[in-house]
Amino acid sequence: MKSSTSQPNVIVIYADDLGFGDIGCYGANDIPTPNLDKLADEGIKFHQGYAPAATCTPSRYSLLTGSYPWRNPNAAVLPGDAPQIIAPDAPTLPKMLQSQGYRTGIVGKWHLGLGNGELDFNTEIQGTPNDVGFDTSYIMAATNDRVPCVYINNRHVENLDPNDPIEVTYEWDNAFPDVPTGRHNPELLDMMYDHGHDGTIINGVSRIGHMRGGKRAVWDDETMGEHFADKAKSFISENAEQPFFLYYALHQPHVPRIPAPQFRGVTPHGPRGDVIVEMDWCIGQVLDHLESLGLKENTLVIFSSDNGPVLNDGYKDQAIEKNGNHRMAGPLRGGKYSLFDGGTKVPFLLRWPANVQPGESNTIFGHVDLYASLAALTGATLAEDEAPDSHNMLSTLTDAQQTGREEIALEGMQGGNVYRYRHWGYIPPHDGEAICCYTGNEKGNLNAPQLYDLSKDVGQQHNLAEQYPDVVDELATRFAAHMRLDKTR
Repeated sequence: MKSSTSQPNVIVIYADDLGFGDIGCYGANDIPTPNLDKLADEGIKFHQGYAPAATCTPSRYSLLTGSYPWRNPNAAVLPGDAPQIIAPDAPTLPKMLQSQGYRTGIVGKWHLGLGNGELDFNTEIQGTPNDVGFDTSYIMAATNDRVPCVYINNRHVENLDPNDPIEVTYEWDNAFPDVPTGRHNPELLDMMYDHGHDGTIINGVSRIGHMRGGKRAVWDDETMGEHFADKAKSFISENAEQPFFLYYALHQPHVPRIPAPQFRGVTPHGPRGDVIVEMDWCIGQVLDHLESLGLKENTLVIFSSDNGPVLNDGYKDQAIEKNGNHRMAGPLRGGKYSLFDGGTKVPFLLRWPANVQPGESNTIFGHVDLYASLAALTGATLAEDEAPDSHNMLSTLTDAQQTGREEIALEGMQGGNVYRYRHWGYIPPHDGEAICCYTGNEKGNLNAPQLYDLSKDVGQQHNLAEQYPDVVDELATRFAAHMRLDKTR
């Protein structure tokens, strides 16, 4: 029996490092994204959709737990052998949907840790997405620029030869002397690293960290996009007769940007532009499959990104040289790692043909609110301490004319927070560099308060803190209270 409209299928598609201005429906003129543009035309396009943080692991943690990331000190960008940072007994979004009869699955990037600190990739892994609410999982452990460069199918590395066991370390002192690295063997590279990506060479690309063994299990970067899309389609096919939740966690346009051959050169912006086109094609494959099975009408599809964009994030792939006039963050200031809006304001699209009229929304919506909103949609009752920072914004998700949050807290780099209240953007004083010395992105750090009227200054060019000290004081007080108080659902 197919699900009723009170229990639609739910697909969350989460891009990696995609900026507010990177796709056609948000203003990208020479990066064709017809599938996402169609999704926007058929649903709601949000102009103030916020990722919880300006980096990946914290945003993904917040999405799945309904908790601000800084409440967990381990919710920082993780190595590929880090312990899982969501406890097995913790409430999660997929667990909540399981309780309502949903079949749950994840395909793609995980990056929330695996195991309990003594991770062995050669045996059955305890501490995977399967232990925190997903019935099935097909993932990479961390990111495509970190070892181990293998797929994990539920609890096992796929295609692993037991006679060629995997060893992983993130310590240069323990690196494997018989395994080539970018640092010591640059002549073996097809793509030169720029910073921090000079470890083990996999498929002609040096990664963060060191890996030995597992040669038969190593992924093919060029086919990764289509491979994950096929796995997403398989999950949908296998669960078409019951309500399902799919977390389709894309790796594009994260580095290393290695598009399939058919996408090379399709934009003037080099590999970064090309992998965005590839990403759109992969999404189109999944959405077309959904429609072919007659599931389009009653499937709630949400598309967004885990944080803002970056050009040079560790490889010399001509992203800077070929960026031209393209504005990755659109009119916004900053990008990945930034306290400015370019770090966390990202594309946010929603489609549910059975229940949602197309339109555009200017209300504030945070990914942290998906947990409580989907609980309200499916009839789940949350415990008092469950999803502590998630608000029920179901009306905002289903009606473009509805208003949402008045306030939300966001994270730049770990420990650096931002506060949005109505039309104000408030950045408390933060120590640290103003410009990231590696990427060139503005971090937004300043040893004095920053105040921006985002209704008039979306690009955050005019700091009004000295002009409106009373507003700064009010927002500082509100921010402190917001960080302390439990939410009202």
